[in-house]
Amino acid sequence: MRIKSMFYHAYNSYLDNAFPYDELRPLTCDGQDTWGSFSLTLIDALDTLLVLGNQTEFQRVASLLQDTVDFDIDVNASVFETNIRVVGGLLSAHLLAGRGGMDLEPGWPCSGPLLRMAEDAARRLLPAFQTPSGLPYGTVNLQRGVSPTETPVTCTAGVGTFILEFSTLSRLTGDQTFENVALRALRALWGTRSDIGLVGNHIDILSKKWVAQDAGIGAGVDSYFEYLVKGAIMLQDEELLNMFLEFDRALQNYTRFDDWYLWVQMHKGTVSMPVFQSLEAFWPGLQSLLGNLDSAVRTFQNYYSVWRQFGGLPEFYSIPQGYTVDKREGYPLRPELIESAMYLFRATGDHTYLQLGLDALESIEKISKTPCGYASVKDLRDHQLDNRMESFFLAETVKYLYLLFDPAHFLHGGGAEGDGSWEEGGEGGRCVLGAGGFIFNTEAHPLDPAALYCCGRHAQDRQELRDVLLGLSEPKGQSNPGRAEAPPPGQSESIALKPGERKTPPLSCPVQPFRARFSVLGQVFTDST
Repeated sequence: MRIKSMFYHAYNSYLDNAFPYDELRPLTCDGQDTWGSFSLTLIDALDTLLVLGNQTEFQRVASLLQDTVDFDIDVNASVFETNIRVVGGLLSAHLLAGRGGMDLEPGWPCSGPLLRMAEDAARRLLPAFQTPSGLPYGTVNLQRGVSPTETPVTCTAGVGTFILEFSTLSRLTGDQTFENVALRALRALWGTRSDIGLVGNHIDILSKKWVAQDAGIGAGVDSYFEYLVKGAIMLQDEELLNMFLEFDRALQNYTRFDDWYLWVQMHKGTVSMPVFQSLEAFWPGLQSLLGNLDSAVRTFQNYYSVWRQFGGLPEFYSIPQGYTVDKREGYPLRPELIESAMYLFRATGDHTYLQLGLDALESIEKISKTPCGYASVKDLRDHQLDNRMESFFLAETVKYLYLLFDPAHFLHGGGAEGDGSWEEGGEGGRCVLGAGGFIFNTEAHPLDPAALYCCGRHAQDRQELRDVLLGLSEPKGQSNPGRAEAPPPGQSESIALKPGERKTPPLSCPVQPFRARFSVLGQVFTDST
């Protein structure tokens, strides 16, 4: 299959030329560290191996990562990127380990080596959340925490894109710290919206004042809205859903014009930038999750028309001029339009979305392929290439392409009863896992909500029953000397199970101002740049 060939050309090129660096440089056939120096592409691509059916390589790489990756390093890492790519990638691989044929510890998915790696990485991000406002810093040193000179300005997505990974960690390990800080950040951010119901693009986390007051659905904001919807679905949380629905009403009222979404001033609602950004292309897929298909289909057609014009989505596209924006003509092989096509094809069965997938496959092969992988497009007008292959190409772009053309895939809930489409898990195999309803994080790492119940609510139910029975059997005023004392409030203790242990769980992003409204490859530039 052509999509598999695309994946392995890029993946093998990374292994041959770039490992253990974070990313492949496909023009010079070497590697570079970008987001933290922990073999990022390998972590990001791990679950894609299994999505493509390669159990053997999935097992080999999972073991290799356990042996070679160490997060105890003196590196300043993006809190946002480390969460979605590293924590998300490891959690997904952990939850797919059974399907991947790995040896499982007793009690999986509530224990396991990949879960402990994810927890270790996430725990090193926690100092960023130790702020009076609850809004996290954008960067943290993995050994020393937040630098005293760290800027307090971070983007909206860098505050609101943690609930999927952190709640998964909390439910699997029993340590509520992760979910609590993610929820606190979401609630704090909710309290900063304007009188007309919008949020800006960059915020000072100490003063809670908006530094960049452009409101929209694109760069710097996008995954905040995505996580409100997906968090509501995964956790069955009405608070998160109601937050999004209120935002959506304001967005439809102030930012939507002819099924495009513009940037507006967050307090006045006046248009500040009539530009479509490629990162906004996730929106039709998100709308489809809420059943808003008519709107999603029309917006997708607008975005698809831009793709057909250039053979890719430029980072910025001027809607009035119908052309690229100066210095923002690149396409770093982003997945968002393909992601929306996958969701909309699932929802409608319309073959228009398969045609987009075919167009994307043809464009990337024709424009971006090099002898050492696939290169980001520096300029879609003349197809100049850039010497970079972002890890999301293997984590997201190829994965969503593959899933678009495989409607019976297990991640879609495909497969007939009895053919291995679900698994047992938990203590004594009492949980049904992998039966469908997977939620993709913003880096396309699938998370199984059933696992959260298995280790979270299921364990809590059993614990509450034990507490009741113990209470009935104990004389009044006498405590059970065999029960452990709880840690002091605010003290977070890891309770991910160690090998052989059986234990019941108890109850970064760009940081510069966005005022120039220019963004490329995740970097935001000021007016003076």
